[in-house]
Amino acid sequence: MTIGIILMGLLIGFMVGLTGVGGAALLTPVLILLGINPAIAVGTDLAYNSITKLVGSIQHWRQKTINLKLMKYLAIGSIPSAIAAVGLLHLFDSYFHNQEQIIKHALGYVLILVALATLIKTFMKKKLEWNRMQLKSIHEKRALTIAIGAVLGFIVGLTSIGSGSLFALAMLYLYKMKPSELVGTDIAHAFLLVTAAGIMHAGIGNVDYLLMINLLLGSVPGVVMGSTLSAKIPAKPLRAVMALMILFSGLKLI
Repeated sequence: MTIGIILMGLLIGFMVGLTGVGGAALLTPVLILLGINPAIAVGTDLAYNSITKLVGSIQHWRQKTINLKLMKYLAIGSIPSAIAAVGLLHLFDSYFHNQEQIIKHALGYVLILVALATLIKTFMKKKLEWNRMQLKSIHEKRALTIAIGAVLGFIVGLTSIGSGSLFALAMLYLYKMKPSELVGTDIAHAFLLVTAAGIMHAGIGNVDYLLMINLLLGSVPGVVMGSTLSAKIPAKPLRAVMALMILFSGLKLI
């Protein structure tokens, strides 16, 4: 199983590097379909994502492509909300013993949402890039930013999915930023969010560390390979195919 998990990590890392579509949306449903407990799949994916996002955050910090003010407001909403989601999940399981069903159904709906967000971002990016809301300063949109962080942070804490794709779509629509700054802010905020949620899941025993290490052994070289090839292969058709695969996974889990 170890070689299989490493190869799966390699494939998922390769697809993430090639298309930019979120790894969690690919990895978590695959782990569940392989028979891994949904809570373990979510917790392990968050811990795994924390390490991969850290590497990306360091790179963007060096490049000065992180909007710290926007990251701060998003984190004020998202981190407490993600922690609350994990706590509620554990509480529900203690009383109703239905954690597995809650995660599977939530995951299914969020995967459908992520697939639609990916398709919108791929084919309607230009329509989202210019609107009146972008003319307002980040300070004027502080309450809205915190609220978006809270809603999407809860989803991430519950399912491990959306720390990149859903936040990226919200930032693309609401804030006027250079593409490199949008990506850098998205990754840096995602690191804070998935780390907080991952620590909570680890605290209640929902992280399989051996599984996480095997995934990392495959995904790190996979991302490098995919990123190298991404300039030579058209991204739009690939992203559309990936979105449809995520959509299919979501429908299967509902």
